[in-house]
Amino acid sequence: MSQTDDDRQFSLHAENPTYAYVMACIDELYRSGVHNVVICPGSRSTPLALSLAEHPGIKTWLHIDERSAAFFALGMAKKLGNAVALVCTSGTAAANFFPAIAEAKLTHVPLLIITADRPPELRENGAPQTIDQIHLYGNHVKWFAEVALPEATNAALRYIRTLTDRAVALTRAVPAGPVHLNMPFREPLTPGPLADQPLPPLTQRDPIAWGGRPNNAPFIQVNDTALSAPSTETLQQVAEQIRTSQHGLIIAGPYDNPALTEPLLQLAQTLGYPILADPLSQLRSGPHDHSHIISSYDAFLRLDSNITSVQPELVIRFGAMPTAKPLLLYLQRYPDCPQIVIDAQNDWYEPTQLAARMIHTDPASFCQQLTTIFAQESAENAQWLHTWQRTDEITRQSLEAGIYDFKTPFEGRVFTELAALLPEHSTLFAGNSMPVRDMDTFFWGSQHTIRIAGNRGANGIDGVVSSAAGYSAGAPESEPTVLVIGDLSFFHDLNGLLATRLHQLNLIVVLVNNDGGGIFSFLSQAAYPEHFEQIFGTPIGLDFQHAAHLYGGRYSQTQDWPQFRAAVQQGIDNGGLHIIEVRTEREQNVVMHRQLWQVMGSALHNQEELG
Repeated sequence: MSQTDDDRQFSLHAENPTYAYVMACIDELYRSGVHNVVICPGSRSTPLALSLAEHPGIKTWLHIDERSAAFFALGMAKKLGNAVALVCTSGTAAANFFPAIAEAKLTHVPLLIITADRPPELRENGAPQTIDQIHLYGNHVKWFAEVALPEATNAALRYIRTLTDRAVALTRAVPAGPVHLNMPFREPLTPGPLADQPLPPLTQRDPIAWGGRPNNAPFIQVNDTALSAPSTETLQQVAEQIRTSQHGLIIAGPYDNPALTEPLLQLAQTLGYPILADPLSQLRSGPHDHSHIISSYDAFLRLDSNITSVQPELVIRFGAMPTAKPLLLYLQRYPDCPQIVIDAQNDWYEPTQLAARMIHTDPASFCQQLTTIFAQESAENAQWLHTWQRTDEITRQSLEAGIYDFKTPFEGRVFTELAALLPEHSTLFAGNSMPVRDMDTFFWGSQHTIRIAGNRGANGIDGVVSSAAGYSAGAPESEPTVLVIGDLSFFHDLNGLLATRLHQLNLIVVLVNNDGGGIFSFLSQAAYPEHFEQIFGTPIGLDFQHAAHLYGGRYSQTQDWPQFRAAVQQGIDNGGLHIIEVRTEREQNVVMHRQLWQVMGSALHNQEELG
């Protein structure tokens, strides 16, 4: 570091070559903007852990379980929109990072993974706690580097500073994602001076290599090149398609960039196109104009009569593919309809094999420039837009009425209740399997700004608790985080609750407990009852109130919706860990969903007959 008061943090390690090298790495992490590091305990990573713990500008988050730690870092990086580093010892500890790294790669979350390792002479010869960590994560990371063994030389310190800045920059560069540094260390691993490895005298030390650039600047500044605005030629080609497509749709999939909201809404208003908005598009909630946002399409696109009455002529899609399968089936019904995919991560978010054009560009700029082109042209889509709006309105009204008629707990109602309960700037984190699908169908929106989050890259049920806890860790205390999760997924990551206790986090867990894998009751596997419970239903029969007590949280099992509302409000008001269990019954849940589709179908049919 430069000669400032901050030098005092490393004074104990001044005579140790390993620590001089590691300190330069940690210093550069901070200078390049990484201010949060999740550390897992272990011996081989001692130089990293001790140096990080002493840095005054870096906040360290201890996590015992490496798999949970990685998902915790993932959630925090999502919330902060910035790189978070992740440190572990050698051996299988590093392997436990893998699921979260796969999720980070698929969802473009900036993570810097630093795995400590044995030196080369202790590899492949039976040394304990040693596995092959070279390219351990394969193509699931953007870049890998086997870091040179520590040396206290001018060249080595310049090298490690440059390498650190490069790695951090790569986590953020489009497409953002995880980067892996594997750092071998020889013993001794503690910071005492080494008589046989004296440091060079002060007169021989390059002050920049040893102290860093002046004014806490990175050793090498990397200017990321963002995706450019669309070319004039591309815009004109898209404009011509729009002019010949009165029945156009905008589809907004999972995408978390507040800068896109207003340009996208303005484009929809200018063109007269409805926006089919996935919950993770961040469009369903907020004080903005909701008139063009369609949020119940997952329900009404299940009906053939609706699919045939709204045949699209052009689809413009932003973000990843939405969760709703009925939407995918709707698009597949019209394979000749041109689809334009706007991709902000220079990736390939196109699983349908239906797209006619892929545009790698800044989506906000794309919307703004298209809006400018059509500003003087009147949209002639009033009836088309009205059809979608009216269908959306009737669907929501009929579903809401049907939900409130149920006498037993209905899983989808969790989300209609939360839409009314959650305050401004709260986060709703949805688990995979059924919760995210019920959120898609029954969370219709709010005038409050509610950030919607989830792990929708690999879509696994693992690590969801930890990801939500990490999200909470990145949020101010005034912004509550509510996780809705099923019982199997909750059990799968109970270790993730430890973070809420260690770091005094605020997390409300709404546990939808149907004692098993509820989603399979909706699938064709349910037609094989002789083996269904054993292989797919998988009931576990756990009493989760003991988990709340174990991790120092509050537990409540709600018997009705007034109790549910009171429990959620208590969690919002009091902070800390709250586990709110909603007991449901799997088979009855399927019946209630299907009853709602019938109620909705009747309401839409009656409206059609009325004209």
